[in-house]
Amino acid sequence: MNTSEPFIGRRKTELDTPALLIDLDKMEANIAAMANYFSTVNAELRPHLKTHKTPIIAHKQIAAGAIGVTCAKLGEAEAVIHAGIRDVLIANQIVGAQKIARLINLAKHSEIMVAVDNSENVRAISEAATAKDATVRMLVEVNIGMDRCGVEPGKPALELAELIRQSPNLIFEGLMGYEGHTVAKPKRSERDTAARQAMQRLVDTKDSLEKHGVAVAIMSGGGTGTFDITGSIPEMTEIQAGSYVLMDSTYRNVEGIGENFGCALSVLATVVSRPHPNRMIVDTGLKVLAKEFGIPQPVGLTGVEMSGLSEEHGKIVVSDENVSLKPGDKLEILPTHCCTTVNLHDRYYGIRNGIVESVWEISARGKAQ
Repeated sequence: MNTSEPFIGRRKTELDTPALLIDLDKMEANIAAMANYFSTVNAELRPHLKTHKTPIIAHKQIAAGAIGVTCAKLGEAEAVIHAGIRDVLIANQIVGAQKIARLINLAKHSEIMVAVDNSENVRAISEAATAKDATVRMLVEVNIGMDRCGVEPGKPALELAELIRQSPNLIFEGLMGYEGHTVAKPKRSERDTAARQAMQRLVDTKDSLEKHGVAVAIMSGGGTGTFDITGSIPEMTEIQAGSYVLMDSTYRNVEGIGENFGCALSVLATVVSRPHPNRMIVDTGLKVLAKEFGIPQPVGLTGVEMSGLSEEHGKIVVSDENVSLKPGDKLEILPTHCCTTVNLHDRYYGIRNGIVESVWEISARGKAQ
């Protein structure tokens, strides 16, 4: 039984904790700001679902002008396709008979597109698609410096593109490269230089393919930290920015990003103990807050600093004796990484003017397969 609806119309401070909150005004402003930028350039926006993992937010992004969505996993793609979104890129390799079968089933109900970097994988998807009379669109992923997935630029990308073009029931759409090693560089000038150097490898590969008669319709890449750098490159056709919609304290400190997008996500916590005037404990630990980018901190309070997280508890050091918070009082915590924090929760509480306006299930939460 869903017990969330009774909270609609109540003040956010009436919510039980821990609770994942979205400031709806800030989120909508973020969506509008990103949409406004992409109305001025050649590239279009294909926002990454892995940040918010929720179809209703994806629909809002598409209503504002996005061409579709990017997913990290098949499970995410299934969630949004079942929710009526057809143009979906899985920016990842789908490997193994079980996953390929799921991919082909999705292709019967959508315009699915997938990244590939391996010839045997291409052949396996082609055979499965042919057997079920389905069509799968493909992007060749190129390693442009992150050293994660992707073929090397130039000839290896050309050879894989040619294989896709020759394989039944596959459509070669273009190239994908992710400059993820550059997106969080705090200084704009350093980020700009690093991102453009990385993306030049993708542009050069496009030129090489087209010199050999292989048309490249799609050039996909980019992230929140580079949306207006990679997005300004004339050859790029779509940008996969995701975190901008919710934001976090890490991106807030990236020059050129924190000034343009507001932090819409927070976790509501309750003080459960004040065993000493200089120490209090809240009910938000590692199971509701990610810390790989640093310890999250309270919002809008001075004289307090979260110093550590255990499984169920957050320890806060109080340096200002005027801080009067006591057990039962509530406060908000700003995540340092929105994507992994969202994946720890079952639902969002949408807040406007301090009131719960909506409750959204995070339907792609935990969809790691």
